[in-house]
Formats: sequence, C-alpha cells, structure tokens
Amino acid sequence: MKTGIATTTMASLPQTIILFLLLLGAFAQARDPFACDSKDAKTSSLPFCKVSMPIPNRVTDLLGRLTMQEKVRLLVNNAAAVPRLGIKGYEWWSEALHGVSNVGPGTKFGGAFPGATSFPQVITTAASFNATLWEAIGRVVSDEARAMYNGGAAGLTYWSPNVNIFRDPRWGRGQETPGEDPVLAGTYAASYVKGLQGNNGDRLKVAACCKHFTAYDLDNWNGVDRFHFNAKVSKQDIEDTFDVPFKMCVQDGNVASVMCSYNQVNGVPTCADPNLLKRTIRGQWNLNGYIVSDCDSVGVFYNTQHYTSTPEEAAADAIKAGLDLDCGPFLAQYTENAVTRGLLKEADVNSALANTLTVQMRLGMFDGEPSAQPFGNLGPKDVCTPAHQELALEAARQGIVLLNNRGPSLPFSNLRHRTVAVIGPNSNATVTMIGNYAGVACAYTSPLQGIGNYAKTIHQMGCADVACNDDKLFSGAINAARQADATVLVMGLDQLIEAEFRDRTGLLLPGRQQELVSKVAMASKGPTILVLMSGGPIDVSFAKNDPRIGAILWAGYPGQAGGAAIADVLYGTTNPEGKLPMTWYPQEYVSNLPMTDMAMRSSPNRNYPGRTYKFYKGPVVYPFGHGLSYTNFVHTIASAPKVVTVPLDGHRHSGNATISGKAIKVNHVRCNKLSVGLQVDVKNTGSKDGTHTMLVFSKPPAGHWAPQKQLVAFAKVHVPARSQRREGINIHVCKFLSVVDRSGVRRIPTGVHNLHIGGVKHSLSLQPATLGVIKS
Repeated sequence: MKTGIATTTMASLPQTIILFLLLLGAFAQARDPFACDSKDAKTSSLPFCKVSMPIPNRVTDLLGRLTMQEKVRLLVNNAAAVPRLGIKGYEWWSEALHGVSNVGPGTKFGGAFPGATSFPQVITTAASFNATLWEAIGRVVSDEARAMYNGGAAGLTYWSPNVNIFRDPRWGRGQETPGEDPVLAGTYAASYVKGLQGNNGDRLKVAACCKHFTAYDLDNWNGVDRFHFNAKVSKQDIEDTFDVPFKMCVQDGNVASVMCSYNQVNGVPTCADPNLLKRTIRGQWNLNGYIVSDCDSVGVFYNTQHYTSTPEEAAADAIKAGLDLDCGPFLAQYTENAVTRGLLKEADVNSALANTLTVQMRLGMFDGEPSAQPFGNLGPKDVCTPAHQELALEAARQGIVLLNNRGPSLPFSNLRHRTVAVIGPNSNATVTMIGNYAGVACAYTSPLQGIGNYAKTIHQMGCADVACNDDKLFSGAINAARQADATVLVMGLDQLIEAEFRDRTGLLLPGRQQELVSKVAMASKGPTILVLMSGGPIDVSFAKNDPRIGAILWAGYPGQAGGAAIADVLYGTTNPEGKLPMTWYPQEYVSNLPMTDMAMRSSPNRNYPGRTYKFYKGPVVYPFGHGLSYTNFVHTIASAPKVVTVPLDGHRHSGNATISGKAIKVNHVRCNKLSVGLQVDVKNTGSKDGTHTMLVFSKPPAGHWAPQKQLVAFAKVHVPARSQRREGINIHVCKFLSVVDRSGVRRIPTGVHNLHIGGVKHSLSLQPATLGVIKS
C-alpha cells in the first residue's frame, strides 16, 4: 500500500520555486503596523497606543479624537484609514468556515500563501461528534490565519462558524452547519470558537463570529428568498431550538462577534430588532464583542423589505437596535445624516465603535509591530504543514458515516479486491470535496487517487457531472464493473445542486444517477459500494433495499484529503466512527412541506409532520445519530443516580410561577453545579479496534412541551478489540434536561426522565427539593 495524503504537495515543487516562495515569505513577514507604528513619533505616543493602559481607557481616548466624518467611515466592513492618527484602513470581512477561505475581500491567496489547509465541510466534521477535534481544527485554522495576516494576506476577523439549525433537508447551506440538533450545534460552536480565538485571557488570536442570528435557514425556495422572507417563529421554538447554538457560542465559547441575518423574524428585520440584538445577545447573554450585519442586510431591510421610509431611519434603527458594524456601505452613507436629523445620537455611534475598536485592541492591532506580538512569528512555514494536512485527513476519517454494510461487504480485502472499478461523477472529485466557503487547498487526494493507493483502478465517470442528464457514459461504467474485483460508485451532489442561494427541490439523487447505480450494481462482478458526497441528506431507499449494493458510505464533503479518508475506510485502515448529524428523510417528507413553515413540532390536525428527530415521528431513511462500525460495541451503565433533587431558589417574588404543570422554571433553580454523573462501560465485542461515538439521549416525562427525545451528551471512547473502557458522562440538569413551554420559558419537568445510550435505558427521577414557593 502506498502512503501519503496528497498527490501534489509543496515538497514536489522544484527547488527554485521553493526558494522563491521562501523569499516571498520573508518579504511577506514585514507587515507594517495597522496603527501605533513606533516609527511614527507623532501618533505612537498617543494614549490609545499605550499597551499598559486598560483597553476601555484606550478606546475612550481614541473615540475622543475622531471626527464624526471619521467615525461613520469606521462603521462598515471596509473601514477607512484615519491617516492623521496613524490608523490604516481595515477589511473586516474574512471567512474561515473550515479553513482560511477566499470568500470575502479580507483574504488573498497567492505569492507566499498559495493555499491553506482545507478541512472537511462542517456537516462532515460534525458527524465525528468530537469536540476535541473541533477545537484542534480551530487552532490550526487560526495559526494559518495569523500567519497570513502577518504576511499581509488576510485579516484577523473571521465571520465563522455558521451555527444555524439544519431545519429543512433541502436547505442549500445546511452543509455549512453542524446539523439539526441545537446542543450538537452549540457544542460545535463553542469548541471551534475556542480553537480560533485562543486561550490568552481577554486577548484574541483571531476574532470568530457565530452567524446568522436567528431562524435563518431558507435561501431561495419556490419563489421565496432570504431577502424577503419573514420567519414566523413561536417563542417556544426560538428558545428551544433556534437560539440555543448562539447562546452556547456566546456564553460557553465567549465568541467575539455575532452576525444578524437577512430575514425578518415575526415581522422585524433581525438587524433592526433591539429585542434580539441589544436585549438578548448583549443584555441576557453578555456578548463581549461586536454585532455585525450579514452583507448588505441594512440596505436589504430598507430597499427590499421597505421596513423604513428613509435610509436615515434604517441606519438609526440598526444602530439603536445594537448593530455595531455594517457589512456593506449603508451606515457609512447615511449615519451622519441620521445624527443631523436627530434620529440618532453621536453617543449611539460611539457605543457601536467602542465594541469594534475594543475587539481590534484585543487582537493587538493597536499594539505596534505585528512581529513583536504573540503569534508574530507565524508565517508561510506555518501554513499547509504536514501536521495540519494530517489533521485534515483525520477529520475526514472521523466524519465518514457507514450507513449500510450488508454481509458485511466492507472492509475490502487487500488480497481479494486488487482491482477496483471507481465510477461516478464524484469519483475523481477535488474542488467538490471542499464544499462552499472554502479557500485554496494545499493539495487534493481524490477518491480515485485514494483507492489507487490500495488497488489497481479502472476509472469511468458514468455521468459527465452530478446533474447526470443522460446515459451516454453508462456502458463504460457497466463494463468496468464487470471486470473488477469490486466496484465503488462515488455519487451525490455538489455546489451546482445545493449551495448558498440554492435550496434543493427534492431529496433524490439528481438526474439519472439512481439508474446508473442500479445498472452498475446489477453488472458488478464483485461487491458494489455506494459512496455519497453531499451536505444534505439524500433519499437512497432504492440502494438501501437493493441486495446487490453491499454497503453505503456518506462522506459529506470530506475536504482536501477526502479521497484518502474514503479509501482508508473502504479498506479497513480506518474503522468508521461517524454518526449522522441530521435525519435522512424519504422524498415523501418534503412533497407537501413548505420550507417557509418554521414550526418545529408536529401538528396532526393540520397534517404537519414536524421537523428533526426531536419532533418528527414519521418514517426515515436513516435516523439522526445513525452510523455503523466494523466492530460491535455494548454498553452497560456502571453507576448512575436514580433520584436527583432539584434545589429551588427560595427568594422569589410571589407573582412568579415556580412549579406549574409539574415543571420547574429554570430561573428559579440553583443551577450552578446541578448535574447528573454517569459511568458507562463500553465493551468492544468484535475483532477490530474501534472508536465508539457514544450518544446519550433523554426522553423527558410526557407532556405538550416535551420532544420525543433530546441529545444531552456525547463522547468518544477508543476501545481495543475484545476489551472494555469506562467513560464518565456529566449532564447539566438545567441546560440539557429542561424543556421549553409554549410561552418560551425553560422548565425542568419533574418525574421520570429516561436516559438512552444505544440499547440501554436508565430511569432518572427529578424531584424539587422544596415545595415552599409553589405558585400557579
């Protein structure tokens, strides 16, 4: 077997080119300071440049020196220079969804930085259910981002991650998210943000941004687009589903920014809603950072949604609602006039700028020479390193999900499967593997190349592209399958089918892909394996039920090393461990379901099926959390409490309903250290070492508010063959065993909660400590 995660690397370049790139790198490192340049005696001695002074004092000093004209030009993403104060212009818009991206004008590839490590798309990485991995990816991405900043090729403010809920399987941007579960999405958000931002107290390595707040999960469906859409959302669903990842991102991840979305929520544009921005993000959750609009959102709610009569009113509404930065030109154009007309106070503008300037100071942008600061030593040598590329490969391995394995047909044998027919429109994919919001990858290993490291390959596309509009290439694919020891069909979607501003119309494979799969499987001499690349779920019931298709793998969009990871799973070098982060529905699910209906809970009286595994009770192709292994794991609960007492805060005003309908208000509970500890033994009864992805669900006591079940914890447990490991699980009662009532109030149901881990169930009774404050 050949090794190596990439077929083309920096190491394979001629020595003269490498020398040239190194020289470019040395040149790129000499970035001039953004502000407070020690060579500029006139400005570097000003108080806002004094690193020893507390940041709030520095910000106040700087604000006091700016004119109104200068201030408004700092309210937009391409913030203008203030030459008289020694401050350069700055582009706020950079992206780093799963690697430093070239989406947004803040990042430029080329010269000393020809590429950056391109990790799997987020939906794939989410399938690993591995918070340690998510944080590690964030650390690598921020290393490369800082290196590129030092070289003048990128900024320090990255508008990632996307933590919206993958509510509808047709959403073109579902691929960017961590899936349909709020706790999974929130844990991903906090972990990735910690990796990006670093752990140097209040100082930031880069500034991350959780987006798009809130209830944003429709781009362009059936004549309705995100610029015109009014998401009608209940208080219950806002609190229970849509806001959870953002709250966790702010409170657990301490993110430096939140982005508001294009859509309206209940008739108000999110970027003009003080209840969402000022009262929730900054007030209740205590955001330590800035709030930014999605690009041109302020212009959109004036020009497209006609929310205000004048542009000055739109600018005033946005800033007074709590918006600090406009991605777009609108605030620079209209804010000064809004102040002149009395719609806005200069103090409101100062408040917005204080938030953005504080983040820039936390990033060290007012501390003089970048080379003298923490991370100032990072440069071209720290981008696309072997360790970084190895982590991209490992992330892809952990995210691949084994959906079916008949027989079993996998893993392949090096002895029996020496010739493999590699077929399908994604069989030699490269750019497709990195999904959207990607940059320029260091190098690629396509599925064809990855399988070629294990076996002789016979390659046929079968379809010219994923649209698969005709059968002209079918015969070559069928002949290849007849000759080979095994056949691998790499099918699925790409950005022409699902993308930003491109929602799908259905869930089936595009064009004649299904026909190709069935015909090849019928002709194949050896086992036929279906590998799917996609962000969203696909109804592959036909393949699941076809006895000639031995196994099905979902690879998502597996990043630059995706082909190597797929081959490692096919040949058993990697034992698959991924679990689906979203439900795979049958096509019938969406046939009469408008994407515009935001309700999460099912409603039988209006024939509404509900959404996600928490509320949908109908048939599925594959459920949330599904994923097979080449070995078998058995759980035993070694220790767990049977009763947990919920301590009430006894100092409440008489008007508050503490316990109502056998559920305790969370804000009346002493939540701090209230948790349930479990010890779970995981036994590997098979003959292969494996890492078990353990998901813990809770089924709350029955009631109108309760979901069918909800994810409350997850863990990774590596267990060698025929051995056992014990894993501790801690479940925070207020966060994870609570439900939300119809008024949007989070409550802890008293009574029996059933915890499910695989096939094992544990009953846990939650009881109030005192009934001294019962009000109805």
